[in-house]
Amino acid sequence: MPTTAFLFPGQGAQSVGMGKDAREATDAGHQLFEEASDVLGYDLAAVCDEGPEDRLNRTDVSQPALFVCSLAAVEMLRHRDADLVAGCDIAAGLSLGEYTALVFAGALSFADGLRVVKARGEAMQAAAEAADSGMVAALILQPEQVEVVRDQAREAGTIEIANYLCPGNTVLSGERAAIERATQLIDEAGGKAAPLAVAGAFHTDLMKPADERLAEALEAATITTPRIPVLSNVDAAAHTDPDDLRATLVAQVLSPVRWEATIRAMQSDGVERFYEVGPGNVLRGLMKRIDRKASFESVR
Repeated sequence: MPTTAFLFPGQGAQSVGMGKDAREATDAGHQLFEEASDVLGYDLAAVCDEGPEDRLNRTDVSQPALFVCSLAAVEMLRHRDADLVAGCDIAAGLSLGEYTALVFAGALSFADGLRVVKARGEAMQAAAEAADSGMVAALILQPEQVEVVRDQAREAGTIEIANYLCPGNTVLSGERAAIERATQLIDEAGGKAAPLAVAGAFHTDLMKPADERLAEALEAATITTPRIPVLSNVDAAAHTDPDDLRATLVAQVLSPVRWEATIRAMQSDGVERFYEVGPGNVLRGLMKRIDRKASFESVR
């Protein structure tokens, strides 16, 4: 029965200065940044250290940056406590973080994972620029109430639920007019609307054709059965067949992230200790709303 889980952050956890401690802690972490810079074509360490913030926040930059910083944090943790890393039983990641989890679990090499993440970030950035869209978190409200908001806001345009994050935090994603209408409806329903600083309507059909470009990148990558279970954002279940992994990763771009269900599935399987490995503390904040008593530690 699994007892220890590693969780990897997704887009939104980035900040200027991230990853420096992890990069400098080990030769392995430093090497990850060197290899990444060769693949990306720019000095990733400099962008993480110095920004500027608007560049780091671009989808095509923040995704590979978070991916590399998180894996450098794994190496830092391995240096501190090799037994803890070797004994991790199960993993998951929030959106982008699912790729980090799959590399940690051995399903993807670092090089293949980085190339796929690079393609994913570029494709999602292009899709975002093709439509006037955005995302807004509906705080306080329960998912059923947010579904009513979504249905009513559809009169103004395309809008879907993108993230089921934790109790009282459900994210809507869609065309700008629909997001603006949803913001009004959230307030009228007694909730609090929190617009997200993102490039576009992630985890909806507005991300097409990013899914097709991602599928091509995944076909070019070697994927093997993970050595530990990695729960998918799409269905909060572990997939072992390489073709199934490719399919769920492609579906993830257009489908809602079921993070609360993922954490509860881990707890049902017996997970007792959670480690957030990578920049920021977004996952810690979500865990406090899911289960305040859970054992949780951040490593960055």
